[in-house]
Amino acid sequence: MSSRDAVLGWIRAALADVPADETPEDVPVPRDYRRTHTAPGDDPVTLFAERVADYRATVHRTDEAGLTGTIAAALTSRDVRDLALPSGFPFAWLPTGPWTWHREPLDVPDLDALDGALTLAAAGIAVTGTLVLDTGPGQGRRALTLVPDHHLCVVYAEQIAADVPDAFARLDPTRPLTFVSGPSATSDIELDRVEGVHGPRTLDVIVVGPTHPENP
Repeated sequence: MSSRDAVLGWIRAALADVPADETPEDVPVPRDYRRTHTAPGDDPVTLFAERVADYRATVHRTDEAGLTGTIAAALTSRDVRDLALPSGFPFAWLPTGPWTWHREPLDVPDLDALDGALTLAAAGIAVTGTLVLDTGPGQGRRALTLVPDHHLCVVYAEQIAADVPDAFARLDPTRPLTFVSGPSATSDIELDRVEGVHGPRTLDVIVVGPTHPENP
């Protein structure tokens, strides 16, 4: 008997008492597990900003009136000029100046030649400091944010969920979900950190919503 046959045999034995006409939807899934690791009174937006910064990303806080200027400042600080821009990103937010916006379709060599990408997000997760993209309007396909060396992402404060279960409740599981926790990074066996291997080397996140308490 091959290993494959053995594994399939174990699965069949485990399913032997399942009625033939039963579907997964017929069996309720318990949801009484702990749904959040935040403490009472924690502000998800502040926690999100702290956790994103822990990943060596840069966080900018602004309101919608200051968004265009914040985008310009973030790009200027990185000396980024040529950017991929997904369909559905609001033109009204784009700053004027030395930037060139490249729209889809873009193949991998085109993306690799650009300095970065500017996108929206589908959600944020405070506890893990994670951005979630689902290829919706203003987000683009995965290659658009994984190939260029810099990713500037705009997320609204109300899109930030406290923890993972809350975020999944807001997302469509049938869409291709990409979870971004800081710039791309990996470590070898000697724990030497290398950034930019699997995606962008630098990540900037703009949180649009209530101003920072220190900057009312």
